[in-house]
Amino acid sequence: MNDENQRQRLAQAVAKDMYGLDEAARSLAIHIDGVGPGHARARMTVREDMLNSHRICHGGMIFTLADSAFAYACNAENKSTLATTCSISFASAAELGEELSAVAEERMRTGRTGVYDITVRAGDGRMIAVFRGNSYQVKGETVPGLKVPPPSDDA
Repeated sequence: MNDENQRQRLAQAVAKDMYGLDEAARSLAIHIDGVGPGHARARMTVREDMLNSHRICHGGMIFTLADSAFAYACNAENKSTLATTCSISFASAAELGEELSAVAEERMRTGRTGVYDITVRAGDGRMIAVFRGNSYQVKGETVPGLKVPPPSDDA
């Protein structure tokens, strides 16, 4: 098996175990649809309890979706990594019932620091927000002692 396949399998194993411990993402019904070294894709549907007084999705909910994609992207190599700074720019409102997707992409990772861009879109492709996260790798593994499953026969 080549190194890229091994890294992909590691990223998937990390995401699976992270999600099992991720109370915040699960409580908001954020689903992790894809993950790999330096990238991740997450989605959620805007619920009634996510609306603000303007009857649009609260910005904090959108931030949380983007931050979740960011977390899975920067922890994909099982090196415990945390956010140091994050910013978000909102482009349009998200409405009740819309499914939002967040795609995180690593822009740079050198030493212990990284920069990731996350784009949040509605199901119709409309840009909802752009998020930038800076990360810092701390000591330890994201999932301590993680054993990556062997490749399946159909891989």
